[in-house]
Amino acid sequence: MMTMLEPIAGADLVRPTAVLPLLDFAGVAVFAATGALAAAREKHDVLTFAFFAAVTGMGGGTLRDLLIGAPVFWVQDWRYVAVCMVAAVGFWMLGSRSWRFRALLWLDAVGLAAYGVMGAAKAATYGVTPLICIVMGVLTACFGGIVRDVLAHQPSILLRRELNITAALVSAALFVGLKALSLPTWPAVAVAVVAGFGVRAGALKWGWSLPAFPTAASRY
Repeated sequence: MMTMLEPIAGADLVRPTAVLPLLDFAGVAVFAATGALAAAREKHDVLTFAFFAAVTGMGGGTLRDLLIGAPVFWVQDWRYVAVCMVAAVGFWMLGSRSWRFRALLWLDAVGLAAYGVMGAAKAATYGVTPLICIVMGVLTACFGGIVRDVLAHQPSILLRRELNITAALVSAALFVGLKALSLPTWPAVAVAVVAGFGVRAGALKWGWSLPAFPTAASRY
């Protein structure tokens, strides 16, 4: 039993007015926007915009729900699909903008932090151990982006040196740790999201990265 996360378990997570479902919708919207922007980079049509938005916005959460044995969230609530469609049509109507690809990077940073928290929190409600909650947070935040990059023929986030997956890991782990200390949900969410976003923002602005595996020449 996952007693360390009991304060966030229960019906509060599925009420539209609760903290974490709002974060869930926000995460889907942000990632859907990055999917639409990726489609814009390849100059696709509006239907492909919608497909990219849906896969990116809901891909990570779908994998999480399948792994923890939960009903797939967007099948249970049509509003998630609607959010993805609105994001796709909105960016299609915006047309070409000089700032849009820079916006993709920063929206991705927000999504990584927000969805890292949401993935960990939802896993907690299904009795998953704390370590696996963190893993689910990372999967939720990163899987949709991985699929997006594959479809758009872009280098996967798994292969980028700059901190990317690390941002989701920081937000998920910090949220789990703060809830273990019985911190109320709003402060725990705020601290974890800001920390995860800060890590990714540092990577974008200053090129932060983890140390690479040393070559044979540098080890001797």
